[in-house]
Amino acid sequence: MIGTLVYIMGPSGSGKDSLIAYARRSMNAPYALTWNAHARQGLRPVLFARRYITRPAIAGGERHIALTQEEFRLFEGQGGFSLSWKSHGLRYGIGSEIDLSLAEGAVVVVSGSRKYLPEAMKIYPELIPLLISARPDVLRGRLEKRGREASAEIGERLLSASMKVPDIPGLIRLDNSDVLEKAGAVFADLLSRLRRARAFEAGNGAFSEPLRLRHKTVIVGRHSSPVLAFA
Repeated sequence: MIGTLVYIMGPSGSGKDSLIAYARRSMNAPYALTWNAHARQGLRPVLFARRYITRPAIAGGERHIALTQEEFRLFEGQGGFSLSWKSHGLRYGIGSEIDLSLAEGAVVVVSGSRKYLPEAMKIYPELIPLLISARPDVLRGRLEKRGREASAEIGERLLSASMKVPDIPGLIRLDNSDVLEKAGAVFADLLSRLRRARAFEAGNGAFSEPLRLRHKTVIVGRHSSPVLAFA
């Protein structure tokens, strides 16, 4: 995998969609560049994958590709997904089109599942895992405000929020309990630095220069990913 896969995850209400939307707005001009324009500026494209979900498009939330259970099953059987999992009675998938972008060297951002992370790492061992969290009271307030779940479902999602994610090498933790701009700036900064990483050097299995993220210097390459925790 020459490109970089950023796997963002977190409990319902942690603000994953809001952070992704914030980063897209922050990077609007460079995001819209063509591949050639990126190359001239020494940049790599940043692509945000839309998820396929067995949830009606009118249900609200993220802008996803809605499929029925049967459509999802058929698409999955045809090899249409690079990643797919179940959560809260729904099916989620990331289209296999991301593999072409990764092969061409892009930074690809996907919204994944904490429980599915070990399986995702088997498929993409070099992915960068980014865990978004928020205080329980903040999670509850956000879930109630969006009005998509009944009280019992909110309770179930809050219970699921307590699931621990192993402190695996390369895991980035980002607290999004405060205003969106605070965590959003950190996330956009990470993606901007990934974009500016020099081209992958196939000979030595690493990017030719380190990425200088806040507080630490890390190498992002074929066999390594950032080790960084944000309080």
